[in-house]
Amino acid sequence: MGRFGPLEILIIAVVLLVLFGRGKISNLMGEVGKGITAFKKGVKDSAAEVENASSDTARDVTPSTIDKDKV
Repeated sequence: MGRFGPLEILIIAVVLLVLFGRGKISNLMGEVGKGITAFKKGVKDSAAEVENASSDTARDVTPSTIDKDKV
């Protein structure tokens, strides 16, 4: 099986358009775009969060009282 050329991609696009219709395909592409945008925003936010966390001082999160009898 060879590589897909422009003609094969066009045929696949036409078949998808016939099967699903223009409305469904445009809705699907809109959702894909929203997903990509949300993913990029999440990556950017997490990178900023990691950068801010690395500049904070380390803090002790262990409990102040430990009951050995409750084990």
